[in-house]
Amino acid sequence: MANLDAAFSALADPTRRAILARLALGEATVMELVEPFELTQPAISRHLKVLEGAGLIVRRVEGTKRPCRLAPTAVAEIDQWLGMLRRALETNYDRLDGVLAAMKPEK
Repeated sequence: MANLDAAFSALADPTRRAILARLALGEATVMELVEPFELTQPAISRHLKVLEGAGLIVRRVEGTKRPCRLAPTAVAEIDQWLGMLRRALETNYDRLDGVLAAMKPEK
């Protein structure tokens, strides 16, 4: 989870989250990712560089194209970290339920 800070920093930008949502549907080139946004190709490329640096996407070379796809291990690491928080909250709520159940109502 060394890239957790970088991943959350990358996810802070709504355009990058939208790019990841698009890549969740399947691999795409930079030009395919430019279409739904009112951004230039260099701007999308900068976003992709941040996502790649955070380990959220991977690129491969296919002739002159560099298709991008989600990096499943990065998403799994984020999910693992969030799962730890979920379990901690559930434990706290279970303890609270126990305390409330043990309290006797006043008459």
